[in-house]
Amino acid sequence: MSAAVRLEGRARVLGDDVNTDYIISSTRKRETIDPHVLKRFLLETVDPAFAASVQAGDILVAGRNFGCGSAMEVAVTVPHAAGIRAIVAQSFSRTYYRNAINNGVIPVECDTATIAEGDHLVIELGDEGVVRDETTGASIAALPIPSHMLRILLAGGLVPYFREHHAFDAVR
Repeated sequence: MSAAVRLEGRARVLGDDVNTDYIISSTRKRETIDPHVLKRFLLETVDPAFAASVQAGDILVAGRNFGCGSAMEVAVTVPHAAGIRAIVAQSFSRTYYRNAINNGVIPVECDTATIAEGDHLVIELGDEGVVRDETTGASIAALPIPSHMLRILLAGGLVPYFREHHAFDAVR
């Protein structure tokens, strides 16, 4: 497989039904929605020390229904501002999935049951997708990202895509 996207990082494991208010609390959004300010509060209701422990390149790993709840894009832009380029989950809220694509965060759907906190992951996406757990040696098939969405991701998100192509009809 020729990978259009390849990235690697440390797994940061969460559970099922991580809603957008867990990602960034609505009380924090009252003062600002600037992701560079809010990143220090990332997942604080799940783990108050989480944001301080995040390293650029970390990969969020979750179970089912990641990003359920509010459709506010700030729940995608805050992890991105913290240096998280990809989220691997068993499933995503459809709104969160599309917000991730539009903001240049890679949503990868696969079985995450065997991935542990701190595992070293390699993600390769193209015609097919795979998540390799370099810590355990496991290779996990990932659902493919539709080609038009992959082109948006490769551009860095929807706005950079439009800047480059000047139209949506260029996505074919």
